[in-house]
Amino acid sequence: MGLIDVHHPLVLVFGILGNIVSTGVYFAPIPTFISIRKNKSTMGFQALPYMVSLFSSLVWLYYSFIKEGDTFLLITINAFGSLVEFVYVVIFIVYATPHGKKQTIKSLSATIALCLAISLGSHFFLKRSTRAVVVGWICVAISICVFAAPLTIVFQVMKTKSIEFMPFPLSCLLTLSAMMWFAYGMFTKDLCVTVPNVLGFVLGVIQIALYQYYKHKTKVITIPEIKLPEHIINIKASNSEIYPVDSSRSSGSEAVVEEEKENKMAADGGGEVAEQHKRVTTTVMQVDDEPCGVEIVSVNPILIMCAA
Repeated sequence: MGLIDVHHPLVLVFGILGNIVSTGVYFAPIPTFISIRKNKSTMGFQALPYMVSLFSSLVWLYYSFIKEGDTFLLITINAFGSLVEFVYVVIFIVYATPHGKKQTIKSLSATIALCLAISLGSHFFLKRSTRAVVVGWICVAISICVFAAPLTIVFQVMKTKSIEFMPFPLSCLLTLSAMMWFAYGMFTKDLCVTVPNVLGFVLGVIQIALYQYYKHKTKVITIPEIKLPEHIINIKASNSEIYPVDSSRSSGSEAVVEEEKENKMAADGGGEVAEQHKRVTTTVMQVDDEPCGVEIVSVNPILIMCAA
């Protein structure tokens, strides 16, 4: 028997399709890591999701090796997934803060230790006939946890009524991946592959349905431009001083402002005092019942627009 059982063409078809779609899922975070490398910072992202994916891929890889039958397509995708997720974690370690490096290294060490415990424990303490079954259901439990993780996004979408935090292409890829591997598990009669992908398919359909529903419900809130009322007030100019104005003086449509200015000019022989009296008439327009109540004294009469 070869690496791939050609006597089951549908197994080959869905296995290859599952490999292709799952490869797309593994490559989905590449833009995030390009940004991390460009900014030389993890930018607040967490390594935990990639650590969980690495753990899941490693355990499934071990299951693929110990299970009897045609598991070549399971080996290829999980070996590839383990490599990709490990690279993601290494990038996190390189660009994380000193505290983040320590936490990520500790998590990576714990992941590897747990994988070794599962593999060595099942190898030495379980019989060959039950080893694959136990490890397989451990894989089922891990996969259910991985598939259940997007539930937080589903609850967030329902709470905020916004699809901002739901990546639609990734939801489609995860749903397609679950469909392919569900069919693969059905045709190979492998419950450990079939069961978790049922949940993955259901959750994927829910995410797509929520996206389509809230895509038309999401509204962009804009703040309308508010124009403030304008007041035109009368000014009394005299020696660049500022005096308070009684609002009763601004009630007419026309006001006569009388200004006296005394300048003492010293002449060469005589010290004469010249007096000048000037009357200024300005037209004042009142827009509101409550003027700004400011009287400014300047050299020439002017109009001031103030927002109330």
